[in-house]
Amino acid sequence: MILRPKTDDPAAYLAADEVIDHRHPELRRLAAELATPEAAFHHVRDRVAHSADAGAYSGAFRASGVLAARNAICHGKSHLLAALLRAQGVPAGLCYQRLEDGAGGFVLHALNAVLLNGRWSRLDARGNREGVDARYDLERERLAWPVRPELGERDYPGVFAAPPAPLVLALARAVPGRQGYGYLPAELPGEAPAGSGEPGGAA
Repeated sequence: MILRPKTDDPAAYLAADEVIDHRHPELRRLAAELATPEAAFHHVRDRVAHSADAGAYSGAFRASGVLAARNAICHGKSHLLAALLRAQGVPAGLCYQRLEDGAGGFVLHALNAVLLNGRWSRLDARGNREGVDARYDLERERLAWPVRPELGERDYPGVFAAPPAPLVLALARAVPGRQGYGYLPAELPGEAPAGSGEPGGAA
């Protein structure tokens, strides 16, 4: 799949905002300590628990909040990885997948894209478990959840500099300690999955 940055401004993928708040001193300290993009990936994948695996939902989604909680769903973990990479001076963005939720519906999964070696590569720091083996690989994708088109799952090709506003509003509705993803949308508002042919797709 060809990744498509949502803006031509490379500075957007290094910017700090309310969600990817990489000017936070603890984020900057950790980014410097980790030093490399690969180390940042492994830290987020392995040292920050995925809420569903831990059985404890923090509700955190801002990068600094995720770092403090050491526990988040995929969206929070992707925001933390983007913040650490940007603090290291590495352009990083957000990508999304529509995945089957096990109950006949769909849920929106978040991961990252990083601009290294002259190209965008997707990385998924969701966290490994039995049946999930995501790895740092800039040449061949090793994602947590390769999509299954036969189930209606789809990749979105856009690389976002910031999470879309409707998604941020949804994430802010998470209740710490309450399990489940009912507050998350099943689709990115205004976006069509890759190859869907639907209007409103990523530019």
